[in-house]
Amino acid sequence: MPLLSVENLKAYFFTMKGPVKAVDDVTFSLERGDVLGLAGESGCGKTTTALAILKLLPEPGRIVNGRIIFDGMDLVKLSEEEMRRKVRWKRISLIFQGAMNALNPVFKVGDQIAEAIMLHEDVTKEEALERAAELFEMIGIEKSMINRYPFELSGGMRQRAMIAMALACRPDLVISDEPTTALDVIVQAQVLKLMTKLKDELNLSFIVITHDLSVIAEVCNKVAIMYAGKLAEIGDVVTIFKKPMHPYTQGLIGAFPSVKEKKELISIPGYPPDLLNPPKGCRFHPRCKYAMDICKKEEPEMKIIEGHRVACHLY
Repeated sequence: MPLLSVENLKAYFFTMKGPVKAVDDVTFSLERGDVLGLAGESGCGKTTTALAILKLLPEPGRIVNGRIIFDGMDLVKLSEEEMRRKVRWKRISLIFQGAMNALNPVFKVGDQIAEAIMLHEDVTKEEALERAAELFEMIGIEKSMINRYPFELSGGMRQRAMIAMALACRPDLVISDEPTTALDVIVQAQVLKLMTKLKDELNLSFIVITHDLSVIAEVCNKVAIMYAGKLAEIGDVVTIFKKPMHPYTQGLIGAFPSVKEKKELISIPGYPPDLLNPPKGCRFHPRCKYAMDICKKEEPEMKIIEGHRVACHLY
């Protein structure tokens, strides 16, 4: 049984103009020890998918269909109290986008990590602070730094502190939303190396949300490409990077520079669609150079082609 199985998930934001179909019929699974990269343009539904898994959608968003099976539990059916007590932080944790600014500047870093531990486990503050110190050592920060305030830490150290907080209750799955945003390339490399080390040592599973394909190539073994609230393609990283099949995936990879060879960068024409009123048929067809009449009328089914799944009428 997969650790996480998302089945036909739909998460909409209900506005006065109508429902915004931010996540529309998304299906994927995650095995223990897997690192899944969730990639796509801004606004394609990556972060909404993550928030839906933890049932943290802000108003006026809600899950309207689908199942989220985590270790045998259907999270969609759990109450808010059950999610807080059984799942969030204890089994699934989240490193928020802009994690460097997620720490409260007027409380010491160690106290904030200890608070997360005490909320979910029956331990004293001294025990929680001791674990926070151990977590700091694990992620490569001197344990005395738990007594510092967030503004006394560098950007890379604050990012590592957020990773420590995500690991505080020993979860099975960590969802990381843009883990290298606003970090310089040296610190980015350190954070990605740390995530790989933690995955191997603790047998963690990760979902890494990013628009940076180099991050996916570095740390992930699976990749799911999202476009306009739907999955376009999903499979193992090597197969998809070597032979992308969906025109959108081809466009993303074609627009990414290579350090190994000179190549002309190819941009994807047009703009992502309005999810209040998405195009009929394939949502990518207005921007696709291979678009056919059927693409404008019928939504493509997800098919298994050469070892990975792709939703495109070309196949």
